[in-house]
Order: sequence, then C-alpha cells, then structure tokens
Amino acid sequence: MAAMQVSVARPRQDALGVGYMVLGSALVTLNDAIAKWLVASYPVGQILCIRGVFFFVPILYFVWRAGGMRTLRVHSVSGQVSRAILFIIASVLFVWSVGLMPLPTVTALSFTAPLFVTALAPTVLGEVVGWRRWMAVIVGFVGVVIIVRPFQESWTWVAVLPVIGALCGAVRDMLTRQITAQETSVSILFYGALAVVLVGLCSLPLGWRWVSWPDLLLFAVQGLVVGIAHYLMIESFRMAEAALVTPFKYTGFIWAVIYGALIWGDYPDRWTILGALVILASGLYILHRELLRRKA
Repeated sequence: MAAMQVSVARPRQDALGVGYMVLGSALVTLNDAIAKWLVASYPVGQILCIRGVFFFVPILYFVWRAGGMRTLRVHSVSGQVSRAILFIIASVLFVWSVGLMPLPTVTALSFTAPLFVTALAPTVLGEVVGWRRWMAVIVGFVGVVIIVRPFQESWTWVAVLPVIGALCGAVRDMLTRQITAQETSVSILFYGALAVVLVGLCSLPLGWRWVSWPDLLLFAVQGLVVGIAHYLMIESFRMAEAALVTPFKYTGFIWAVIYGALIWGDYPDRWTILGALVILASGLYILHRELLRRKA
C-alpha cells in the first residue's frame, strides 16, 4: 500500500515541480517585460532601487521562514561583497539592454550564462571539462553570433550588453556555489538585493523622475513577481529532480516572445529564432553531460 502511494505521489510531485518552473520562468520574464516598459520613462538606477524595495517584501518572508535574523549572519564578507558587485553589474546591464533591444533577443542572449559557467569552470572551480562540453560551448557561441550578426551594417555595440551581463551572471553563480558552504541562501539573496537598492539610490543625483501612481503599482508588481518567481523555482527543485525541471527554465524565451509580441509588436526574425535554438540546445546538452558526469 505504501509503495502504491509513493508511485502515485511521485508523478504528481514531478508534474508540480515542472509547473512551478514554467510559472516561475513566466514571472521572471514578466518582470523583464515590466522593466522594459519602465525604462522608457525612468533611469536604470531608479528602476533597480524602487523594484528592490518591493522585492524585500518576499525576501523578508523567506528570512522569517528560514529562522529569522540569525540566518543573515555573514561569514564570508569578501564573498558576499564580490557576489553583490557582480549582481549589480548584471542587473544594470540587463535592464539597460531590454530598454534598447527586443525582449526575446535579450532573453535569448542571457541564456549564454551556462556556456560561460562551463568555459570558466576549469579556471574558477578547478573542474575538468570534457571535449563534448567544450564543443557545446563553441556551438552555443555560434548561436550568439547568429543572433548578433556582428558583420552586418546594422550591428551596434548594444548587442554586446546582454552577453556581458550573462558573463557577470555566470561568475556570480559560480561564486554563489563557492560561498553557499558558509552563507545561507536567504543571506545571499538579502545582501544582493540590498546592494542593488543602495547602488540604485546613489543614482538619485543623476536625475530621477517623479513616479506616477500607475507606475508605482508596476514597480510593486515587479518586486513581488521576482520574489514569487524565486520561491516557485526553489520549490520546483524541491518537488522534482533538477534534470527534470531545469530544461523548463528555457521556456522563458517563449514567454519573452509572447510578451514582446503582445505589448510592443516585436517578433523575432528567423536568425534570432535560429540562434536562440542553438544556444538553448547547447545549454541543454551541457546539462545532460553534467548529469552524466555526476552519476559517474
């Protein structure tokens, strides 16, 4: 009887985990869409600061659930500071990018982060990367070239911004992996968000704009959406195995296409779609090889 209950519960948990990841990806991309809408009227620093203030609502809930203020104790000051700096740079570059480029394009280029993680793993983490994963990295960056098309007359330097942001995000994630042995997840999330708010606040003299009530509501939705998305993604890994739910993170590109089409009438051309598929396929193959390596 117990075995039957386990066999029934497992598929249900797997389905719930996949659903959480798909919904979390949809909310993350919705946050990006709201940022693209707001950046047309407000400077990047103001967006990051105000959004971060509202982001603290779900963060404080996570802190309370994890055990209170004691979970925010810092053990690796250098690790927290370094990660916060990378988090700030990646956030600024991404919001800046979505203000200048179509949302699906920026989203596709942001998925190069796993490629950078694999490429930097031997140097930063001391991991061995086999030739198959190296080939996947090379193929993935071919996808970047397909999207960016640097040899065309229409190319602009703006296309490099999300790629640099993805690189900073990759190094941030690798550093996160190193400091999780000393720091709690909620403390990493808390201090990263706090750093973004403070740096954004420092941009006040550069010319903030008065926030209208409708836009303030958008800022609030943005902050809450990010917090809920993080919670859903964490729960998805709790419900199901990473090998099952991680590929569904790439549904963010589909949501970016939907939001871009509905709100701005932006439709990715065939080269952007082709490049995105190449990047996503490379990322999935790297995930597949990583799982095989861990099993071995």
